[in-house]
Amino acid sequence: MFNSLSERLEKSFKILKGEGRITEINIAETVKDVRRALLDADVNYKVAKTFTDKVKQKAIGQNVITSLKPKELMVKIVHDELVQLMGGVEAPLNLSGNPTVILMSGLQGSGKTTFSGKLAKKLKSAKGKRPLLVAADVYRPAAIEQLKVLANSINVPVYTEEGSKNPVQIALNAIAHAKINHNDLVIIDTAGRLAVDEEMMDEIEAIKNAVKPQEILFVVDSMTGNDAVNTAKEFNNRLDFDGVVLTKLDGDARGGSALSIRAVVDKPIKYIGTGEKLEDIQEFNPEGMASRILGMGDIVELAKRAQELYDQKEAEKLQEKIKKNKFDYEDFRNQIQQIKKMGNIKELASMIPGVGKVIKDIDIDDSAFNSIEAIIGSMTPYERHNPECLRNASRRQRIAKGSGNSIQSVNKFIKQFEDTRKMMRAASTMKNPMKMMNQLKQVKAQMGGGGRRK
Repeated sequence: MFNSLSERLEKSFKILKGEGRITEINIAETVKDVRRALLDADVNYKVAKTFTDKVKQKAIGQNVITSLKPKELMVKIVHDELVQLMGGVEAPLNLSGNPTVILMSGLQGSGKTTFSGKLAKKLKSAKGKRPLLVAADVYRPAAIEQLKVLANSINVPVYTEEGSKNPVQIALNAIAHAKINHNDLVIIDTAGRLAVDEEMMDEIEAIKNAVKPQEILFVVDSMTGNDAVNTAKEFNNRLDFDGVVLTKLDGDARGGSALSIRAVVDKPIKYIGTGEKLEDIQEFNPEGMASRILGMGDIVELAKRAQELYDQKEAEKLQEKIKKNKFDYEDFRNQIQQIKKMGNIKELASMIPGVGKVIKDIDIDDSAFNSIEAIIGSMTPYERHNPECLRNASRRQRIAKGSGNSIQSVNKFIKQFEDTRKMMRAASTMKNPMKMMNQLKQVKAQMGGGGRRK
């Protein structure tokens, strides 16, 4: 996500490296290079020009001229302007109404149907909603089947009227059905076309007027670049939608549509799709996205994902097991599965400040845990719950053979598990962690400064 743009911006900032201060002369080249980077990322020309004009105006202000670290200040200025360009703050969904009605709009192939399933899953787990998915695409039979498969995979009901050619009536009947069956969220998946046409616009406008949704979301494939912005303008002129959903952002090396849409249609980006899995969806946060574009990570999004999976009772049970040194291989496997639910491993790592640049060229995929899960899966239930029994060599030999790993790999994993277990127990029984930290600081101070004391 935004790898190409991030690299180009980093090169732009290097122009100021070593400069004692920012002047109109040395800032001109940097700003020009930033503008080129944005245009290469498929950012709308007017948006790129306005953006860099604002950056230049701020950069040559009195406070910046006297700075001794112009590169760092330039990064901050660009970061702050990127945040404003993308809306400044998060724009949450309007979930009022009983039921809440969300209408999906967009061209064919934009990802409306998949996103409808993703949103239903997210709001079901994060907000406790009882969603009903509605198949209102009466032209593409595959869309109905796709929605059924998605609904089944997330255990959510789907409303269909196969054979009907009246999407307005389908939507109205679905809402009535939702009220009877106590579904407090209705997500209507509508038909798309290969291009914007009058018939399509008339139809979705008729659905809007009939159901009066709390939210109209425009779903757009971010890989279409400036075409995405142009399509957004046409839809907004007819629907006055409430927000934008950018799909396939994980496959877009340029990402310019994310930076242009808000400025052009003056509507917030509410969600982004970051992969093919149903978990690959996140609320769009301008602050976090600006940080990621500039290679600063996104610790807020990382914490948010962890919080969504956090279970207070389970955490307390696990803490008690750790204190009693009862943390076992089954617990370890459960923790791995929780991490995998948070998203792609490389993406998660890139959210940690400073890590993104280090791992950008390293191939990290979701298979990273496969060998560990295979080893644990080859253990008997008794072995998983009683780690001490694996000191037996014959058990290890059997596990290695069953998991398709070498005995050396199994031995290495078991040792790492034992070391981790000891560290976790030590941390959990620590009575005064602040006292320990202060002691470490004192030791560090004694080791530094005037040399090592004897």
